[in-house]
Amino acid sequence: MNIAEAGRRYLQHPPVKPLIDIPRMAEVAQRMLREAIDAYVKRDPALAQAVLAQDDTLDGLKDQVFRELLTYMLQSPQTVEPSLDLILIARHLERDRRHATNIAEDVIFMVSAKDVRHAQEH
Repeated sequence: MNIAEAGRRYLQHPPVKPLIDIPRMAEVAQRMLREAIDAYVKRDPALAQAVLAQDDTLDGLKDQVFRELLTYMLQSPQTVEPSLDLILIARHLERDRRHATNIAEDVIFMVSAKDVRHAQEH
């Protein structure tokens, strides 16, 4: 719902930039959530580990989006409001990533009794 609301607000403005990284973030986040749930249902620690392996990809995309949008905002004040909406969308996608990694970490713990929660943090 938060992503939809920010998207609706964003569409009320001229596009800030071509949307490349945010759709990629959405694909990765959706895949991570789907695979995390599959890992839970199947009690599959290997699939859960594969979810954790995707974490850095999404994090890198989020950082890229933030850097680009900050540049646009500094160059042109009229891009501030729509850029903030894109940043909110990126943050919500990042939150979905965090949910997926939490599920994956729980699967690994349930099946293997191995705590990998802090091994993934930077």
